Amino acid sequence: MSHILLIIGGGIAAYKSLELIRLLTRAGHEVTPVMTESAAQFVTPLSVSALAGKKVHEALFDLTAEAEMGHIQLSRVADLVVVAPATADLMARMAQGRASDLASTLLLATDTPVLIAPAMNVRMWEHPATRRNLETLKSDGIMVVGPTEGEMACGEYGPGRLAEPAAILAAIEAALPAERPLAGRHVIVTSGPTHEPIDPVRYIANRSSGAQGSAIAAALLRLGARVTFVSGPAEAPPPEGARIVPVETAEQMRMAVEAALPADAAIFAAAVADWRVEGASGSKIKKREGALPDLRLVENPDILARIAGMAVGRPDLVVGFAAETDDVIANATAKRARKGCDWILANDVSPGTGIMGGTENAVTLITRDGSEEWPRMTKRAVAERLAQRLAEALGAGGESASGTV
Repeated sequence: MSHILLIIGGGIAAYKSLELIRLLTRAGHEVTPVMTESAAQFVTPLSVSALAGKKVHEALFDLTAEAEMGHIQLSRVADLVVVAPATADLMARMAQGRASDLASTLLLATDTPVLIAPAMNVRMWEHPATRRNLETLKSDGIMVVGPTEGEMACGEYGPGRLAEPAAILAAIEAALPAERPLAGRHVIVTSGPTHEPIDPVRYIANRSSGAQGSAIAAALLRLGARVTFVSGPAEAPPPEGARIVPVETAEQMRMAVEAALPADAAIFAAAVADWRVEGASGSKIKKREGALPDLRLVENPDILARIAGMAVGRPDLVVGFAAETDDVIANATAKRARKGCDWILANDVSPGTGIMGGTENAVTLITRDGSEEWPRMTKRAVAERLAQRLAEALGAGGESASGTV
């Protein structure tokens, strides 16, 4: 049974959501309904609740709902988020990343795949703003079903009619994973920066937000993997469903990764500090005019190389990341050979790309046999592609033997 979070937008086509819920529940899917304020003008929450067999979520600041299941959690427990109907206004808010009500907040907070079924007047559908928003959503990885062409409630004729519930059901079932190819597999994912203390109040760190690592772990979980998520102090929230191991320093991360073994694969997405201060001060170093503190830097453990070079108990697939500012492919290719890992994902983080700490990534996947450049896309889309690649490699008996992309 799959869990569908159904967001009902406020258009005349909202009445078709009742039939969609009936078809979904008949097909064995669990439906959690969310309605926008305007949707309640076209179909009653009581009708929706009765068909779904669940409470309808309507208000962002419903204290009862927050006590039972916070809106962030609500956005992440589903296998698929479906917006039907997706009005022009709701699509615009999605494209702009606005969070002005419960529906748009859920859509912004989710790391679950999203499918929308647009429905609106033909002139609204054909307006340049709507076309731009549609392309933005598609580039963000949002799936779309419909609209169809026909007579509108307003009397006009053309594209903009909500796809029929049976067609939306078919699109939903096509979007859901037919299988969980990583079921039974254990994957370790490292994420975030590390903080290497100078004294109790200062540390060496970097600009990593941890967003890419969290997205990778979430994508692996959706494919059925058991994930151990070893993360430094990141801004991005950890993925729901993973075993979370919080760490601060590179040495703590090394110990946590080794303790999590054995694993089928290990993905090192963390931006581990290369150096730490030898003999960090136990008390705050005082500033003295004309005198600089004597800080001796020593190398941190190379976690990627250590795991990739294990003679016994090495994961079948070891994946590293190479954040580079110059000669990206050459440097990343050399790093893959030097570290002994199977794959390296190289990304250009030079000033001006906006990638370091941003919402997008542009990577090149490098293996023994060559490289494959991926287009710039959201970090979630990068994670989905990497997780699928990993599932294919492990299904083929382990990439480390073949080196193929």
